[in-house]
Amino acid sequence: MSETQRQDDDGEADGLRKIIHVDMDAFFASVEQRDNPDLRGKPVAVGGAGGRGVVAAASYEARTFGVRSAMPSVTAKRLCPDLIFCKSRFDVYREVSRQIRAIFHHHTDLVEPLSLDEAYLDVTEDKLGIGSATRIAELIRQEIRAKTRLTASAGVSYNKFLAKLASDQNKPDGLCVIRPGEGAEFVAGLPVRRFHGVGPRGAEKMAKLGIETGADLAARDIAFLRQNFGSFADYLYRAARGIDLRPVRAHRIRKSVGGERTFGEDISSGPALRETLEDIIDIVWGYIERAEAKGRTITLKLKYTDFQTLTRAKSVNQPIADKAEFARISRDLLDEVLPLPLPIRLMGLTLSKLERADEEDDQSRHDAQLSLL
Repeated sequence: MSETQRQDDDGEADGLRKIIHVDMDAFFASVEQRDNPDLRGKPVAVGGAGGRGVVAAASYEARTFGVRSAMPSVTAKRLCPDLIFCKSRFDVYREVSRQIRAIFHHHTDLVEPLSLDEAYLDVTEDKLGIGSATRIAELIRQEIRAKTRLTASAGVSYNKFLAKLASDQNKPDGLCVIRPGEGAEFVAGLPVRRFHGVGPRGAEKMAKLGIETGADLAARDIAFLRQNFGSFADYLYRAARGIDLRPVRAHRIRKSVGGERTFGEDISSGPALRETLEDIIDIVWGYIERAEAKGRTITLKLKYTDFQTLTRAKSVNQPIADKAEFARISRDLLDEVLPLPLPIRLMGLTLSKLERADEEDDQSRHDAQLSLL
């Protein structure tokens, strides 16, 4: 177990919330290793092993080789020749997720699931009267281990932004506490890549502006940030100071689930576009299943080399039933626009008009579209 900041919550400033972010460790892959002893201690990837397969999740043994989720399976196999692929079993993952959420609700009704394997909890007023968010996080992790034979990491703090950063600090099987008054200092030492919404290209842009850490970001005024980052600036300004006023919302419907991919080289041929679309279908459907989302509109997004954007959408009367229907409609949308007048540098898919979704509605559109780099 990782080292933990063990201070109690006694003496917390009045009016501050007590927020826990719980994140299961390599959830899908850990379930597979739990259920098949032969996989324990070995590099495991959940996903398809075929030419168009994509890694949905990777065990920590696989991550040491550089294997990551959303990575093409052929790339993962090249990085880790001994990688073992398992087909996803979302019915099993959902059942385990229900067990975990029952543990959360034993302590508070203010539970905001982000996906099958992570959630925010507001325990400012916990059901059992324990009072200490740190102690509650410890108990939750112990209960998860006892009832599911899986490990979880947790972050404890006074807002959602800091709690989520903290849960990633001591992974796997770790606990980190950021107490009142410590948020700005904690954020100052982090690379900006750790901030949600700051992807590889965003971090690269910031580096060119001399911004590599939270401290560098906090040193820039709001006018500078707005000039360089537009609507994303307000989020960055607050995050660099450890400020986040979002409440934990137990009942929330997200507007969409999707992802997009920017290419290293522009592509234009039909076969290349169709092959790329298959990769995006695989990855985005994984996001959809993880978020337990049901939607009726699929949107295809293409960005040409001149940065003009083309979108095509189709809505159906009933929620998309399965991956096959999602894939068929996505392919039809692409076929409608072929041949293209110009090569493209980006392709994306989004499922919207959702009836239920449990993934986080973050503070910027940078978070709403997951990068598939």
